[in-house]
Amino acid sequence: MWQAEHVRAGLGALHPGTTVELLGVTTKGDRIIDRPLSAVGGKGLFIKELEAALRDGRADLAVHSLKDVPMDLPEGFVLGAITAREDPRDALVANDHDTLGALPENAVVGTSSLRREAQLRERHPRLRIESLRGNVNTRLRKLDDGGYTAIVLAAAGLKRLGLGLRIRALLDPDESLPAPGQGALAIECRSDRPDVIAALKPLVDPATTLATAAERAFSRALGGSCQVPLAAYAEWEEGRLWLRGLIASRDGRDVLRGEVASAVSGVADAEDLGRALADDFLARGAHRFAPAA
Repeated sequence: MWQAEHVRAGLGALHPGTTVELLGVTTKGDRIIDRPLSAVGGKGLFIKELEAALRDGRADLAVHSLKDVPMDLPEGFVLGAITAREDPRDALVANDHDTLGALPENAVVGTSSLRREAQLRERHPRLRIESLRGNVNTRLRKLDDGGYTAIVLAAAGLKRLGLGLRIRALLDPDESLPAPGQGALAIECRSDRPDVIAALKPLVDPATTLATAAERAFSRALGGSCQVPLAAYAEWEEGRLWLRGLIASRDGRDVLRGEVASAVSGVADAEDLGRALADDFLARGAHRFAPAA
Protein backbone atom coordinates (compact mmCIF):
# COMPACT_ATOMS: atom_id res chain seq x y z
CA MET A 1 0.00 0.00 0.00
CA TRP A 2 2.90 2.36 0.67
CA GLN A 3 4.16 1.71 -2.84
CA ALA A 4 0.73 2.38 -4.34
CA GLU A 5 0.38 5.60 -2.35
CA HIS A 6 3.86 6.67 -3.49
CA VAL A 7 2.97 6.18 -7.15
CA ARG A 8 -0.42 7.87 -6.67
CA ALA A 9 1.34 10.92 -5.23
CA GLY A 10 3.75 10.97 -8.16
CA LEU A 11 0.95 10.76 -10.71
CA GLY A 12 -1.04 13.44 -8.87
CA ALA A 13 1.92 15.81 -9.02
CA LEU A 14 2.47 15.11 -12.72
CA HIS A 15 -1.17 15.27 -13.74
CA PRO A 16 -3.01 17.82 -11.57
CA GLY A 17 -6.74 17.28 -11.50
CA THR A 18 -6.46 13.58 -12.20
CA THR A 19 -8.10 11.33 -9.61
CA VAL A 20 -6.12 8.20 -8.78
CA GLU A 21 -8.03 5.62 -6.74
CA LEU A 22 -6.49 2.68 -4.92
CA LEU A 23 -7.92 -0.81 -5.32
CA GLY A 24 -6.71 -2.99 -2.47
CA VAL A 25 -5.98 -6.59 -3.48
CA THR A 26 -4.72 -9.31 -1.15
CA THR A 27 -2.63 -11.74 -3.18
CA LYS A 28 -2.02 -15.43 -2.62
CA GLY A 29 1.57 -14.54 -1.73
CA ASP A 30 0.24 -12.32 1.07
CA ARG A 31 -2.10 -15.01 2.39
CA ILE A 32 0.33 -17.94 2.49
CA ILE A 33 2.87 -17.03 5.14
CA ASP A 34 3.59 -20.39 6.76
CA ARG A 35 5.70 -21.82 3.91
CA PRO A 36 8.68 -20.56 1.89
CA LEU A 37 7.86 -18.91 -1.43
CA SER A 38 9.97 -21.51 -3.20
CA ALA A 39 7.57 -24.19 -1.94
CA VAL A 40 4.30 -22.54 -2.96
CA GLY A 41 4.90 -21.20 -6.45
CA GLY A 42 7.43 -18.40 -6.29
CA LYS A 43 7.27 -14.64 -6.47
CA GLY A 44 4.59 -14.62 -9.15
CA LEU A 45 2.11 -15.29 -6.34
CA PHE A 46 2.34 -11.60 -5.47
CA ILE A 47 1.09 -10.35 -8.83
CA LYS A 48 -1.38 -12.83 -10.35
CA GLU A 49 -4.45 -11.29 -8.70
CA LEU A 50 -3.28 -7.82 -9.66
CA GLU A 51 -2.89 -8.87 -13.29
CA ALA A 52 -6.43 -10.28 -13.16
CA ALA A 53 -7.68 -6.83 -12.08
CA LEU A 54 -5.78 -5.26 -14.99
CA ARG A 55 -7.10 -7.82 -17.44
CA ASP A 56 -10.76 -7.33 -16.55
CA GLY A 57 -10.54 -3.54 -16.35
CA ARG A 58 -10.97 -3.09 -12.58
CA ALA A 59 -7.52 -1.47 -12.47
CA ASP A 60 -5.48 0.59 -14.91
CA LEU A 61 -2.08 -0.10 -13.38
CA ALA A 62 -0.45 -2.19 -10.66
CA VAL A 63 2.56 -1.34 -8.52
CA HIS A 64 5.08 -4.06 -7.63
CA SER A 65 8.45 -4.44 -6.00
CA LEU A 66 10.47 -5.17 -9.14
CA LYS A 67 12.26 -8.06 -7.43
CA ASP A 68 8.87 -9.79 -7.10
CA VAL A 69 8.06 -9.52 -10.81
CA PRO A 70 8.74 -12.71 -12.81
CA MET A 71 11.36 -12.36 -15.54
CA ASP A 72 8.78 -12.96 -18.28
CA LEU A 73 5.41 -11.19 -18.14
CA PRO A 74 2.25 -12.81 -19.48
CA GLU A 75 1.23 -11.82 -23.00
CA GLY A 76 -0.63 -8.52 -23.04
CA PHE A 77 1.20 -6.94 -20.09
CA VAL A 78 4.13 -4.53 -19.95
CA LEU A 79 6.15 -2.66 -17.33
CA GLY A 80 5.16 0.91 -18.09
CA ALA A 81 7.70 2.43 -15.72
CA ILE A 82 10.54 1.51 -13.39
CA THR A 83 11.05 4.30 -10.89
CA ALA A 84 14.17 5.60 -9.13
CA ARG A 85 15.74 2.96 -6.94
CA GLU A 86 15.78 3.09 -3.15
CA ASP A 87 18.70 1.52 -1.26
CA PRO A 88 19.17 -1.90 -2.92
CA ARG A 89 21.10 -3.50 -0.04
CA ASP A 90 20.04 -6.13 2.46
CA ALA A 91 19.75 -5.01 6.07
CA LEU A 92 20.50 -6.76 9.35
CA VAL A 93 17.84 -6.17 11.99
CA ALA A 94 18.63 -7.26 15.55
CA ASN A 95 17.97 -5.99 19.03
CA ASP A 96 21.27 -6.88 20.71
CA HIS A 97 23.95 -7.22 18.01
CA ASP A 98 25.37 -4.80 15.46
CA THR A 99 26.87 -7.19 12.91
CA LEU A 100 26.42 -10.73 11.67
CA GLY A 101 29.89 -11.52 12.98
CA ALA A 102 28.84 -10.49 16.48
CA LEU A 103 25.97 -13.00 16.63
CA PRO A 104 26.61 -15.93 18.99
CA GLU A 105 27.15 -19.51 17.86
CA ASN A 106 23.90 -21.12 16.61
CA ALA A 107 22.04 -17.81 16.68
CA VAL A 108 18.81 -18.07 14.68
CA VAL A 109 18.66 -15.74 11.69
CA GLY A 110 15.41 -15.42 9.78
CA THR A 111 14.99 -14.75 6.08
CA SER A 112 12.42 -15.49 3.39
CA SER A 113 15.00 -15.56 0.59
CA LEU A 114 17.00 -18.54 -0.71
CA ARG A 115 19.48 -15.99 -2.08
CA ARG A 116 20.12 -14.52 1.36
CA GLU A 117 20.11 -17.96 2.95
CA ALA A 118 22.82 -19.29 0.64
CA GLN A 119 25.08 -16.28 1.17
CA LEU A 120 24.56 -16.38 4.93
CA ARG A 121 25.36 -20.09 5.06
CA GLU A 122 28.48 -19.58 2.97
CA ARG A 123 29.92 -16.76 5.07
CA HIS A 124 28.50 -17.61 8.49
CA PRO A 125 28.18 -21.41 8.76
CA ARG A 126 28.02 -21.23 12.56
CA LEU A 127 24.59 -19.53 12.39
CA ARG A 128 21.18 -21.24 12.09
CA ILE A 129 19.21 -19.91 9.12
CA GLU A 130 15.46 -20.39 9.36
CA SER A 131 12.51 -19.39 7.17
CA LEU A 132 10.67 -16.18 7.99
CA ARG A 133 7.53 -15.05 6.13
CA GLY A 134 4.97 -12.30 6.56
CA ASN A 135 4.93 -8.56 5.97
CA VAL A 136 7.61 -6.33 7.47
CA ASN A 137 5.73 -5.64 10.71
CA THR A 138 4.99 -9.34 11.16
CA ARG A 139 8.65 -10.21 10.73
CA LEU A 140 9.75 -7.51 13.17
CA ARG A 141 7.23 -8.78 15.73
CA LYS A 142 8.58 -12.33 15.41
CA LEU A 143 12.07 -10.96 16.06
CA ASP A 144 10.92 -8.91 19.05
CA ASP A 145 9.02 -11.88 20.48
CA GLY A 146 12.28 -13.84 20.64
CA GLY A 147 11.74 -16.28 17.80
CA TYR A 148 14.90 -15.07 16.06
CA THR A 149 18.16 -13.52 17.19
CA ALA A 150 18.31 -11.46 14.00
CA ILE A 151 16.54 -11.16 10.67
CA VAL A 152 17.65 -9.98 7.25
CA LEU A 153 15.30 -7.82 5.19
CA ALA A 154 15.51 -5.51 2.19
CA ALA A 155 16.67 -2.08 3.35
CA ALA A 156 14.31 -0.41 0.88
CA GLY A 157 11.16 -1.77 2.51
CA LEU A 158 12.25 -0.70 5.98
CA LYS A 159 13.18 2.80 4.83
CA ARG A 160 9.97 3.29 2.86
CA LEU A 161 7.90 2.34 5.89
CA GLY A 162 9.79 4.75 8.15
CA LEU A 163 11.50 1.88 9.97
CA GLY A 164 15.07 2.73 9.03
CA LEU A 165 16.02 3.04 12.71
CA ARG A 166 15.49 -0.73 13.08
CA ILE A 167 18.46 -1.36 10.77
CA ARG A 168 21.55 -2.36 12.76
CA ALA A 169 23.79 -2.81 9.72
CA LEU A 170 23.53 -2.45 5.97
CA LEU A 171 25.12 -5.42 4.24
CA ASP A 172 27.57 -4.46 1.51
CA PRO A 173 26.88 -6.15 -1.84
CA ASP A 174 30.22 -7.94 -1.46
CA GLU A 175 28.73 -9.64 1.61
CA SER A 176 25.15 -10.10 0.42
CA LEU A 177 24.59 -9.44 -3.27
CA PRO A 178 21.03 -8.13 -3.80
CA ALA A 179 18.25 -9.73 -5.82
CA PRO A 180 17.66 -8.57 -9.40
CA GLY A 181 15.59 -5.39 -9.21
CA GLN A 182 15.85 -5.04 -5.42
CA GLY A 183 14.92 -1.55 -4.22
CA ALA A 184 13.10 -0.57 -7.43
CA LEU A 185 9.38 -0.23 -8.05
CA ALA A 186 7.75 -1.45 -11.28
CA ILE A 187 4.42 -0.20 -12.59
CA GLU A 188 2.63 -2.77 -14.71
CA CYS A 189 -0.21 -2.14 -17.14
CA ARG A 190 -1.80 -3.69 -20.20
CA SER A 191 0.20 -3.34 -23.39
CA ASP A 192 -2.92 -2.10 -25.20
CA ARG A 193 -3.15 0.98 -22.96
CA PRO A 194 -0.91 3.62 -24.63
CA ASP A 195 -2.70 6.28 -22.57
CA VAL A 196 -1.51 4.71 -19.33
CA ILE A 197 2.01 4.12 -20.68
CA ALA A 198 2.21 7.79 -21.72
CA ALA A 199 1.00 8.97 -18.31
CA LEU A 200 3.65 6.83 -16.59
CA LYS A 201 6.56 7.93 -18.79
CA PRO A 202 7.67 10.87 -16.56
CA LEU A 203 8.07 8.43 -13.64
CA VAL A 204 10.65 6.35 -15.53
CA ASP A 205 14.16 6.55 -14.07
CA PRO A 206 16.60 5.83 -16.94
CA ALA A 207 19.57 4.79 -14.76
CA THR A 208 17.49 2.35 -12.71
CA THR A 209 15.76 1.03 -15.83
CA LEU A 210 19.07 0.15 -17.49
CA ALA A 211 20.65 -1.32 -14.36
CA THR A 212 17.67 -3.54 -13.62
CA ALA A 213 17.35 -4.55 -17.29
CA ALA A 214 20.87 -6.00 -17.05
CA GLU A 215 20.09 -7.75 -13.76
CA ARG A 216 16.85 -9.25 -15.05
CA ALA A 217 18.43 -10.38 -18.33
CA PHE A 218 21.10 -12.21 -16.36
CA SER A 219 18.47 -13.89 -14.20
CA ARG A 220 16.23 -14.72 -17.15
CA ALA A 221 19.08 -16.38 -19.04
CA LEU A 222 19.86 -18.58 -16.03
CA GLY A 223 16.24 -19.46 -15.37
CA GLY A 224 16.19 -17.42 -12.17
CA SER A 225 13.25 -18.05 -9.84
CA CYS A 226 12.53 -18.60 -6.17
CA GLN A 227 13.79 -22.14 -6.67
CA VAL A 228 17.45 -21.13 -7.14
CA PRO A 229 19.60 -18.82 -4.98
CA LEU A 230 20.51 -16.17 -7.55
CA ALA A 231 21.65 -12.56 -7.16
CA ALA A 232 22.45 -9.77 -9.59
CA TYR A 233 23.30 -6.13 -8.99
CA ALA A 234 24.33 -3.46 -11.49
CA GLU A 235 25.64 -0.01 -10.67
CA TRP A 236 27.11 2.85 -12.65
CA GLU A 237 30.81 3.63 -12.49
CA GLU A 238 32.33 6.34 -14.68
CA GLY A 239 29.64 5.99 -17.33
CA ARG A 240 29.86 2.22 -17.51
CA LEU A 241 27.43 -0.31 -16.09
CA TRP A 242 29.13 -2.76 -13.73
CA LEU A 243 27.11 -5.96 -13.26
CA ARG A 244 27.85 -8.55 -10.60
CA GLY A 245 26.11 -11.90 -10.44
CA LEU A 246 25.92 -14.93 -8.17
CA ILE A 247 24.28 -18.34 -8.27
CA ALA A 248 24.62 -20.89 -5.48
CA SER A 249 23.44 -24.05 -3.84
CA ARG A 250 21.03 -23.46 -0.98
CA ASP A 251 23.54 -24.71 1.60
CA GLY A 252 26.11 -22.15 0.45
CA ARG A 253 28.75 -24.79 -0.19
CA ASP A 254 28.83 -24.22 -3.94
CA VAL A 255 28.84 -20.57 -5.04
CA LEU A 256 29.61 -19.17 -8.47
CA ARG A 257 30.37 -15.45 -8.83
CA GLY A 258 31.22 -13.23 -11.77
CA GLU A 259 31.14 -9.68 -13.06
CA VAL A 260 31.27 -7.72 -16.28
CA ALA A 261 31.26 -4.01 -17.20
CA SER A 262 30.48 -2.11 -20.38
CA ALA A 263 29.23 1.19 -21.75
CA VAL A 264 25.45 0.99 -22.08
CA SER A 265 23.24 3.39 -24.02
CA GLY A 266 19.89 1.63 -23.99
CA VAL A 267 17.86 -1.28 -22.70
CA ALA A 268 19.08 -3.56 -25.50
CA ASP A 269 22.71 -2.90 -24.50
CA ALA A 270 21.89 -3.52 -20.84
CA GLU A 271 20.18 -6.81 -21.64
CA ASP A 272 23.16 -7.84 -23.79
CA LEU A 273 25.40 -7.19 -20.78
CA GLY A 274 23.23 -9.39 -18.58
CA ARG A 275 23.19 -12.19 -21.12
CA ALA A 276 26.96 -11.96 -21.56
CA LEU A 277 27.47 -12.51 -17.83
CA ALA A 278 24.98 -15.39 -17.89
CA ASP A 279 26.86 -16.96 -20.81
CA ASP A 280 30.05 -16.78 -18.75
CA PHE A 281 28.30 -18.50 -15.86
CA LEU A 282 26.94 -21.22 -18.12
CA ALA A 283 30.40 -21.78 -19.57
CA ARG A 284 31.64 -22.28 -16.00
CA GLY A 285 29.00 -24.88 -15.15
CA ALA A 286 25.99 -22.89 -13.89
CA HIS A 287 23.72 -25.63 -15.23
CA ARG A 288 24.50 -27.61 -12.09
CA PHE A 289 22.35 -25.23 -10.03
CA ALA A 290 19.17 -25.94 -11.95
CA PRO A 291 16.38 -27.14 -9.62
CA ALA A 292 15.48 -30.79 -9.75
CA ALA A 293 12.56 -31.59 -12.04
